[in-house]
Amino acid sequence: MPSRRDHEGFQGYERDESEAHRLDRNYNELLQELRVAQTGVQILFAFLLSIAFQQRFSTLSDGQRALYIVTLVSAAAAAVLLIAPAAAHRVLFRRHRKDEVVALTGRLAGSGLICLAVAILSALLLVLDFVSSAAVAITITSLVAAVVLVTWWIIPLIARRRPED
Repeated sequence: MPSRRDHEGFQGYERDESEAHRLDRNYNELLQELRVAQTGVQILFAFLLSIAFQQRFSTLSDGQRALYIVTLVSAAAAAVLLIAPAAAHRVLFRRHRKDEVVALTGRLAGSGLICLAVAILSALLLVLDFVSSAAVAITITSLVAAVVLVTWWIIPLIARRRPED
């Protein structure tokens, strides 16, 4: 039986499962991950859609309006990309192409997380700029961006490259 390294990049880790079971497990794990991200992006997107109709929205500067548009479009793109795996699965259902579904939906989810990070950070920048100064907004948003970068990508990449004990 091939090791998990052959399929998933881990040395010396084997599961007693068929290729079909591995693909099913990988797809189910991806769906669990997407449930977490989808909730956040849906709440953020709904909030962003509603604030354009608030009275104080007219007091935004041109720069803040541009940032709002970036935030709104990023949240919309994140929602589309994080929901896309369900659509891809439905289109490819019962076509015996689970390997393609898993690969495609993994890429869609990764792209959706990038858009979600942009939406979160730009929303934070917009609100902080509105309630304080541009300098404070940029400083705090930069710190949060560093946390997102470290926790969402750098730590997982380091863990992925580290050999198992």
